[in-house]
Amino acid sequence: MNQKTPGSLNLLSLSTAEQWCSLAVVNGLSLIYEEFWTTRLTHSRRLIKMIEHMLENRAGMTLNDIDGFVVAGGPGSFTGLRIGISVIKGLSFAMGKPAAGVSSLDGIAFRFACSSIPVCAMMDAKRGEVYCAVYHFNKGNLISKTLEVVVSPKVAVEMAKGESVLFAGSGSKAYKSVIEQEANQPTFTQSFFDAASAAALVQSMYLRDNYFSISGNGLVPRYIRKSDAELHLR
Repeated sequence: MNQKTPGSLNLLSLSTAEQWCSLAVVNGLSLIYEEFWTTRLTHSRRLIKMIEHMLENRAGMTLNDIDGFVVAGGPGSFTGLRIGISVIKGLSFAMGKPAAGVSSLDGIAFRFACSSIPVCAMMDAKRGEVYCAVYHFNKGNLISKTLEVVVSPKVAVEMAKGESVLFAGSGSKAYKSVIEQEANQPTFTQSFFDAASAAALVQSMYLRDNYFSISGNGLVPRYIRKSDAELHLR
């Protein structure tokens, strides 16, 4: 890895955790470029071409300028996570640069790090459940975070019960009626802020003592819930 201070690292970050894709280039704490797609890309070779196009035509860079890679490591779509992680692992190996996996829920919650009330990040896990965690921020700094779990929307609300809470993510829209019945004065984000942000993944990663604590080879999806194939096998 180049001998650079953390504040000068060029990082390429990707999230394919749900139907949205988010791709960003960050230099230190400065966002160079970020873009979103509303349809998940299911072909990894097409995604690599789009990364190269974004670097050259939007960020004015090449893959050689990137010092490290960041990817949404889960929870989320089983297929989407595998695609995103495979692409980042491939780039990490090919370029000889480190890679790190970050919680998909962090990619949602850290978009609202300046919120004065708790943030409940919820992703629609289907089957009447959500992946969720509750975050407490203070002036942009993370104060606390609950364990990431897959639970019913009602249980998710109870995790932050008694407080005014900002509900964010696809799960907050899929089960909005349940949240409105169970929560105390809930606040909802706009739907176009539901996607995990690739830039927010980097913001979360910077909280680590060792930014790249997970090597590209050791990077694996964190599903929380077993896949249908595993459940049927059992």
